[in-house]
Order: sequence, then C-alpha cells, then structure tokens
Amino acid sequence: MTVKIQSVHFDADKKLLAFVEERVDKLTHYYDGIIKSEVTLKLDKGDAAENKIAEIKLHIAGNDLFAKKQCKSFEEAIDTSIDALKSQVKKHKEKVKGL
Repeated sequence: MTVKIQSVHFDADKKLLAFVEERVDKLTHYYDGIIKSEVTLKLDKGDAAENKIAEIKLHIAGNDLFAKKQCKSFEEAIDTSIDALKSQVKKHKEKVKGL
C-alpha cells in the first residue's frame, strides 16, 4: 500500500512522517484490500490547544473510508483516526465476506 502524506501550513519532520506511515501500514493487518492511503496533517489557526488536525482517506476497491480528528498533538490525532478507521475497515471486511 502506498501512503501519501501532505502537511499543510507547516513542514513535518521525519519522525512524524515515519510515525504516520507506521500507523497507517498497520491497517493492512485488518484488511489487505487497501489500495492506497492519503494523510493530510493540518494546523488549525484558532487559539485552541487542540489545533492539530489529521485526515486519513483509505482507498479500497469500490469504496473509500475517511476519518478526521482534531487533537493536541499530531500523534494523538493520528492514533484516534486510525482507531476510527479500524472499525470502518472491519465493518467493510465483514460486508465483503457476507456478499
């Protein structure tokens, strides 16, 4: 699976990029039909402490799965997005098996 990472309004360091790639790659343990993923990391311009936004879009044959979370750190936002996508991937896999 290819992972495309885009950072908006800032330059992501290698450590963060490696973290994102590692987490997204783990989704293939739940379903190997994931074609590619697009991750967008954004900084919200508001004054709130939770100004880090992570959006993850998974391209799956016949469907796309999406999760967007806003947290205090990019790592936390990625983790919560991945958790949301895990359940979506599991539901999709069950749906495909049921057909």
